[in-house]
Amino acid sequence: MHSFDRINVITEKDQILEVDVTSYQADAIWILVGKGEHSVKCRLMPSRNELAYVGSVMGRELIYKRSVKQVRVDIHQLGR
Repeated sequence: MHSFDRINVITEKDQILEVDVTSYQADAIWILVGKGEHSVKCRLMPSRNELAYVGSVMGRELIYKRSVKQVRVDIHQLGR
């Protein structure tokens, strides 16, 4: 079973960032980018084809490459 306290997202420049998750739901995933007082909250929303979640922080696009279907299964397995 997975823990979703942290997930990896990909930036528009293909950098991988490990971010903190504050809420993990099929309709939106809330994350914190950065540490301490400089952290920024971001909402990742399902893409149009529901194959990933996308959001932006300070004009930079972030992508979580997991489908809505996969997230629903994750939530069901964790009993959330």
